Amino acid sequence: MKKLQLRNVDVVRYVTPLREGGSMPAIVEADDDFLYVLKFRGAGQGTRALIAELIGSEIARVLGLKVPELVFAHLEADFGRLEPDEEIQDLLKFSVGLNLGVHYLSGAITFDPVINTVDPLLASKIVWLDALLMNVDRTAKNTNMLMWHKELWLIDQGASLYFHHSWHNWKEQALKPFVQIKDHVLLRQATQLNDVDRFAKELLNEDFIQEIVSLIPDDWLGNEPNFQSTAEHRQAYAYFLNARIANSEIFINEANEARAARV
Repeated sequence: MKKLQLRNVDVVRYVTPLREGGSMPAIVEADDDFLYVLKFRGAGQGTRALIAELIGSEIARVLGLKVPELVFAHLEADFGRLEPDEEIQDLLKFSVGLNLGVHYLSGAITFDPVINTVDPLLASKIVWLDALLMNVDRTAKNTNMLMWHKELWLIDQGASLYFHHSWHNWKEQALKPFVQIKDHVLLRQATQLNDVDRFAKELLNEDFIQEIVSLIPDDWLGNEPNFQSTAEHRQAYAYFLNARIANSEIFINEANEARAARV
């Protein structure tokens, strides 16, 4: 398997805010001439949302799901000095340093569960992923999926791993079912969860999980009073993911029961 790594870019132009998101992401241009949706470290959920996006996207990618390229996007200290909107100016000021960029899929349209059909294997992979990550944000009201070039793409995994906003009983959280899976937009089509579970466990071994958590920049970590060091904080993510994967029957059973109740 190819070694995981993200490219580094410098943000050179703020294009437009995406105000439909609570964290006020924005379309920006980088020094590689590409446009990105920038997820700001200075937004309300801080670097936790960026960590969830990073972990969720890279796990999705190895499962064969389509996810836009992620990059580490650097914001200079004087970047927002000419921004007339004070709210945006403050956001840029608090986001100096390393942020997360998501390649902008120009021309993509929002996935519509009424119009767009998803085959059972693809639906099962997505439901399995979101049950693993405890992603509360893939419902009919907010699918966080796009159709681009007639293919389904996943975006915005930032609401995943919600336990890390407090780290309360986080080891116990790893072994809990994900009851919110009952609201997943693709649950009805996810008829191959057990097959996907076997497939996913072969790919998501401990070495791979370690590669993913090693991608997390040091300065996105270390601000949690529950941990004595950045290394301990990083390894907590690895522990959580490994424990949850090893005990996946807990969230698989919950999802299968919720699907049966809806069919």
